Amino acid sequence: MTRHAKISSNPDQTLIEEAQALKIEAAGLDAQSLKDAVRKEKERLFLIENAEAIRYSNEYVEKHGLPLAKYRLF
Repeated sequence: MTRHAKISSNPDQTLIEEAQALKIEAAGLDAQSLKDAVRKEKERLFLIENAEAIRYSNEYVEKHGLPLAKYRLF
């Protein structure tokens, strides 16, 4: 017997719960606006949480070029 992750039957409720966890005020927003707000907040948090790694990666590419660049055909 395999176990499966529980899937919510109400995606709108899942979206609302996700917005609440991200401290986004959902009142007055339609579903698409709420999806956009959640996506933007996730992107913002990702950039903050990974800023050091992104900076390091960019510095490496500036200093050494793209890894495996000699194999690129374009």
